[in-house]
Amino acid sequence: PTCPAMAAAPGSGDRTATLKRCLDVLRDAKNDSEQFAALLLVTKAVKAGDIDAKTRRQIFDAIGFTFPTRLLTSRQPPPGCPEDTFRALGLTLLACFCTDPELAGHSQILNKIPTFNDILVSPCSPDSTSMIDDVYQCLSAIIATARGPTALVTKGTVSALCQAYLNGSHGSDRAFTLLLGLLAIAEAKCWQRDAPRLLDVLSKLSHDFLQAEDMSKFELCEVLPHFIPLSPPLMQESQGSECLHRLYKGLANILGSKLSPSQRDPALKLAACLVQACGSEWIPAGSAGSKFLALLVNLACVEVRLTLEEPDPLEVEGKKEVVTACYVLIEMGIQECLREEKPLLEDVQKMQLMRIMEEAFGAVIFYLSQVKQEELQDPFIFASVRILGAWMAEETSSLKQEICELLPFLIHYAKKLFKEGSPAASPPQAELVSPEGSGLPQDALRFLLPGFCHLTAEDRPRDILISEGAPALLCEYFLHQWEVLTAEPGSLTPLTSAEMSLQTACGIFLNLVVTAPDLVRRDKTFSSLMDMLLKSLPLLLPQKDHLVLAANIATLGLMMARIRASSAVLQGTPAAKEFFKATIRFLSQAHTAQANPDSSCLAVAVSPAYAGAWADMGELWFLGMQALAGCVPLFPWLPQAVLQARWLESLSELLTRVAPDSVDFELVTAFQGVLVELARASKPCRDTILSHRGREWANLYGMAALEQCLSER
Repeated sequence: PTCPAMAAAPGSGDRTATLKRCLDVLRDAKNDSEQFAALLLVTKAVKAGDIDAKTRRQIFDAIGFTFPTRLLTSRQPPPGCPEDTFRALGLTLLACFCTDPELAGHSQILNKIPTFNDILVSPCSPDSTSMIDDVYQCLSAIIATARGPTALVTKGTVSALCQAYLNGSHGSDRAFTLLLGLLAIAEAKCWQRDAPRLLDVLSKLSHDFLQAEDMSKFELCEVLPHFIPLSPPLMQESQGSECLHRLYKGLANILGSKLSPSQRDPALKLAACLVQACGSEWIPAGSAGSKFLALLVNLACVEVRLTLEEPDPLEVEGKKEVVTACYVLIEMGIQECLREEKPLLEDVQKMQLMRIMEEAFGAVIFYLSQVKQEELQDPFIFASVRILGAWMAEETSSLKQEICELLPFLIHYAKKLFKEGSPAASPPQAELVSPEGSGLPQDALRFLLPGFCHLTAEDRPRDILISEGAPALLCEYFLHQWEVLTAEPGSLTPLTSAEMSLQTACGIFLNLVVTAPDLVRRDKTFSSLMDMLLKSLPLLLPQKDHLVLAANIATLGLMMARIRASSAVLQGTPAAKEFFKATIRFLSQAHTAQANPDSSCLAVAVSPAYAGAWADMGELWFLGMQALAGCVPLFPWLPQAVLQARWLESLSELLTRVAPDSVDFELVTAFQGVLVELARASKPCRDTILSHRGREWANLYGMAALEQCLSER
């Protein structure tokens, strides 16, 4: 109204006719002055109310993006008009165009994002509110397009929206809504690019959360999870730590009060979100923190029992999201009950929580036992199986009868999802791990493997697993995970869920080798697995970052080779020879001589390359040495492979150089076991040992069996 050129907008009754005249003028305009006059009227018509898609397209076809772009960049307003008159006109036209989804994602619109950002963070005056409204209309349209969210993040809109919200200026509520939308679509990218600004917003929200004494506290419980990243800023920045402490105090205030379900559920979901982001690190040590943690897990267990013990289908459906959040809290409870270093919980609290969690898992098992075939694609079933897997991995003695009865369902479910894939998408808080590698919703086996590893060591559950076809499924899964691990051309990926799954599967197979050798000998599943092991170890061993997996594969392969010694693939084939060559290299390079700080003599020590992983692979190395000793008499060509590797010479040198008291009894026994079998099976091996002072150091280390073997004619 302060601009003469905009003095009168057409009324709604004659808007269509006015637009038609304006478009005719635009088409027939002979100079910029005539075109500009017509465009002013077009813009006023657009401002006067909604226009239909056909008219909007006619306007665009008449002027395109060129004229709005000129208006945005022009700094010379008409006489008597505000400074931003042209920019306001340009934004109005662009806001009009953006109501067309096809135009909203056009590169000419995306290129204007920096201009939109500038307007949001500029000081707001009464004359600029309509411009800001138009900018929000444009941004709301852009975020709904395929390319829009990425363009908004990369061009700095997150920072601009944060500033607009924190300034509390006109439209700040719309800035907040857009922020929520961007975080929902591209959370990691938003935090990677604009962590400081997002932390500023989280700081304000957490402060408001702590101070609120009305229903807004519970409304903030719903909003806050969107601003809690699964990335480092919360733990690395002091501002992030302050936010966490305020959230802890606010939640402690809420959960320590009597609440209705509508108030408690958002608080539990917020707590679960914090656990996903930071584990238990946001809960302070000390009496108050331990009581809060125990309360949190207790409330989660109660919620699970109330919902699942006598499940009403409609009630369960409405509670799935909060129960899944409770699963996150219960898993933290499991981890904290097992934590020995700087525990948050006292021993009495741990015992109480374990009993309470056992009751909750009884409810989970009961619920899963009622699941129908048509429900298997439900992500909530996946979340329930996943949390049960976490319990089975750690608690091996409780609910054993119930778990045994559920095993057929668990195998069937895991097999179905693995073989068919699953369109199920994880609900909020369902996927508790990085989605790398095999961490997809259909990979239920990944979470069940640790529990299965425990169960295959016991007769009844092992028999059930075998009868339900678990070995064949696990072999297929093993082959698939190997493909996942080696998918990167030229090298293996770093430690991933695929590698962890392979290691755990090896543990299951080792249990079956020991407890069910007849199955391993006759089942064709293990023939395929043997082929895979022979091929994989030579590829894996040169990758020094994968020694634990190499130890698993080498040991499993050796133990299976003893049982399947008559199979064709082990009769001196190139694959078998390469496998044993790699195994000998793995076993022979584990120890070295190093200076002993307490004496002038050298001492035996784990090789530097193995030292970092020895806690996870030392037991496997000793088991592998026993298995290799057992393989020597079964494969006539094996001693020659040892000779070619010159292991006997290097072992003789090691035992000659180091002080005998630095070699413990277990290591002496492992060396002697292999040496005795080699000396018995191969005259060249026996001669090599003798020629390298074998009798002398056999006597020195108390290797009586080797001494006797070397003395025999």
